[in-house]
Amino acid sequence: MNPKAIHAVQHCTTMTDVRCCVDALDDVLVPLLVQRAGYMTQAARIKQDVNHVRDEARIQAIVDRVRTHAVAEGGEPAVIEALYRSMMEIFIAYEHREFARLREGVAA
Repeated sequence: MNPKAIHAVQHCTTMTDVRCCVDALDDVLVPLLVQRAGYMTQAARIKQDVNHVRDEARIQAIVDRVRTHAVAEGGEPAVIEALYRSMMEIFIAYEHREFARLREGVAA
């Protein structure tokens, strides 16, 4: 059985401690977000119709999945949902830009 992520949170006594721990997490998160963006570029390449960039069923499936995962890790599901919804909107906009960029100069 894996320990919950919430149990990995270190006790901090100063804001310097908090900021150091947050910075360390950001060092892990940023490369993962860059990878996620790379998959959005691939999705933009694979999808043949711009109307498929936004997929409401997929958005809801992701929200359901991450809320469940948040609970399992000892986190607050509403916070994780809000983060994911915001992140997905940003990535959807990015995928729209990539969809257009990849088709620039290509006859419709």
